[in-house]
Amino acid sequence: MSLKYRRVLLKLSGEVLLNRQTGQSIDPDVLAQMARNISAIVAKGVSVAVVLGGGNIFRGLSGEQSGVDRSSGDYMGMLATVINALALQNALEVLGIPTRVQTAIAMPQVAEPFIQRKAMRHLEKQRVVIFGAGTGNPYFSTDTAAALRASEIGADLLLKATKVDGIYTADPQKDPAAKRYRRLTYQDALTQSLKVMDSAAFALCMENRIPIVVFDFFAAQCLERAVAGEPVGTLVADFDQGSELY
Repeated sequence: MSLKYRRVLLKLSGEVLLNRQTGQSIDPDVLAQMARNISAIVAKGVSVAVVLGGGNIFRGLSGEQSGVDRSSGDYMGMLATVINALALQNALEVLGIPTRVQTAIAMPQVAEPFIQRKAMRHLEKQRVVIFGAGTGNPYFSTDTAAALRASEIGADLLLKATKVDGIYTADPQKDPAAKRYRRLTYQDALTQSLKVMDSAAFALCMENRIPIVVFDFFAAQCLERAVAGEPVGTLVADFDQGSELY
């Protein structure tokens, strides 16, 4: 299988790690599946960076609704992403994949601080780099952090992993008439205020011409197909012919 994209940034939702039945914040089976999926494209020579959310542990916006100061809540959420990053690092290293965690908030006993040149060097050495603590600033989502880090490392593609198989015209769980996009322009994604990523993330990718693939992370060979340029989920990019539905 030939590669179309050789350096990618994978954005993973923290909520995917949550096991609601057992109450585990980090489901070991899901974590192991994440690691196997990532190792499959590392084995093909793809340079991989990862940004994990922290919604399985704490989300700043939800905390604000419960009376937590928004800035404090966002910092708590950033620390949650570091917990997830360390868990994924361990799962990857169990598979023999060399991995580094870099954080936007300095915590040298736990991980390296984010240094763009050092991150690039790790990627050149085929180490998976996991970026924790978002952008290091409150009021910015981990989607925006993913778009920012993708721009900084010169990623060819941003892979947005979800629990559904792409971007739909409406919530497919609520509207059975919802249709999935085969492709979507950045501008359409912004004007329609699609909730799959926030507008700042879409705008940053548009400005730096980084295509986005939104896909079901648990579909068979999802990452291998995506890096090969095969149609997976929904592709968001610049298209002369505009957006297209399946």
